[in-house]
Amino acid sequence: MTWEPEIEELKRRQQLARQMGGAENVERQHKAGRLTVRERIERLLDASSFHETGALAGAPTYQDGTLTAIRPANFVMGTGRINGRRVVVGGDDFTVRGGANDASIGGKQGYAEKMARELRLPLVRLVDGTGGGGSVKTYEITGRTYVPGNPTWDVIATALSEIPVIAAALGPVAGLGAARVACSHFSVMVRGISQVFVAGPPVVQRAFGTPIDKEALGGSQIQISAGGVDNVVDSEDEAFDQIRRFLAYLPRNVWEMPERVTPDDDPQRRDQDLLSIIPRNRRRPYNVRQVLTHVLDHDSFFEIAPKYGPSLVAGVARLDGYPVGVMANDPMHSGGALTAAGAEKMTKMVDLCDTFHLPVVNFVDNPGFLIGTQAEKDGTIRRGVRALQAIYQATVPWVTIIVRRVFGVAGAGHANVQALNLRYAWPSGDWGSLPLEGGIEAAYRRELDAAPDRAALLAEIERRLNAVRSPFRTAEAFGIEEIIDPRDTRPLLTDWVALAYENERTRLGVKTRGMRP
Repeated sequence: MTWEPEIEELKRRQQLARQMGGAENVERQHKAGRLTVRERIERLLDASSFHETGALAGAPTYQDGTLTAIRPANFVMGTGRINGRRVVVGGDDFTVRGGANDASIGGKQGYAEKMARELRLPLVRLVDGTGGGGSVKTYEITGRTYVPGNPTWDVIATALSEIPVIAAALGPVAGLGAARVACSHFSVMVRGISQVFVAGPPVVQRAFGTPIDKEALGGSQIQISAGGVDNVVDSEDEAFDQIRRFLAYLPRNVWEMPERVTPDDDPQRRDQDLLSIIPRNRRRPYNVRQVLTHVLDHDSFFEIAPKYGPSLVAGVARLDGYPVGVMANDPMHSGGALTAAGAEKMTKMVDLCDTFHLPVVNFVDNPGFLIGTQAEKDGTIRRGVRALQAIYQATVPWVTIIVRRVFGVAGAGHANVQALNLRYAWPSGDWGSLPLEGGIEAAYRRELDAAPDRAALLAEIERRLNAVRSPFRTAEAFGIEEIIDPRDTRPLLTDWVALAYENERTRLGVKTRGMRP
């Protein structure tokens, strides 16, 4: 006598679960240009590495005590590997009730969050649906309404300070599903097939009386500009590639250091273009991403949220194989000034690096906070102060490269200047309380207004102030520690980063402040 009959029954139930919402719903998913959850997991993970948990959960139909059918839970989860490293992955099954909260999704989804946190493994959410309380049909099914609550949100919030959390929006995502996308370290959506919104078009139309479609309400163009989602790609496979790339820069958890890869770029590389990339005309912009290309390891920069707060470029990269966090002001947008959106982006980037032990390299060309009526309406100063607070609270190793301008309160936040404040300036450095352009008008208004030849006096004042503008005068007073040949930037940073890792390794597990979502 063996347990063979039960094993066969187990196999039968597993096979039923793999049918998901049935052939018709699977076909509908494919016609919409979207993969099924099981296809997604297969493409994301290393081959044959997925180990499923909770495959038998679902809503069964029995006849005379025998299982005749089962509607699987519309959430598939388990562990697998990405580039050989173990992760927890969980995905909504849109073929079953549109990914809404039916058939044990609440229990399985929460279990995935707990599993990732307690096993100290990165978590990947493949979101395709609401993932919340379901539609109002649930009231009729249960025979009651309920007081909303998120029973696993404490786990979700705490996990941000312990393990990498990545979310991909892979269809129309609403309600709690949208919150699960946003509450992550990195999020990505697919152009044309993904939409993210607090409530979908029918609810919005009912509330405001104006018809609207999914794309107009929460399409990629809206969400990446608003910062609701970080990156957008053109296919699901590209989304999976970005997930794999992002995870490669992070440790499995905060009790480990990020992994160094074997470098394939000369740490002593001195690119000649760095000598001329900054225009002598201070009013002219330049391509800051080219600066990064000449300093960071070749093809290693992974940019995060390029369309949100575009005056700040942020992402992760490598120096001599070591992962680092990177920020740089972009003079092509708002002159590189720190906007309200840029400040939020900076806060999240600093917190990410401080949480996961990524040393920060900050390339500074900051004329200050963005000014003007719209900037005030956007609450720039409040969001900007929050970004400065993040910088001053950070304990991760930090180095600043002053490329050009450093002005005002925002410029003063290029690093924690009360700490070691390791920084290097290029000869193009230009700094002070206010830029001369504009600052003269404010400081010398009375004299200018009273002058018989206003233009001549303005030119004379500019000449006098330009005489003391040289960064070498600041260096004479040790107001800037080092002025360097721009071509020496990479050799200096690749020498620094190894020591930064040695020092940060001594602080594993002693962080006292959590990640701000």
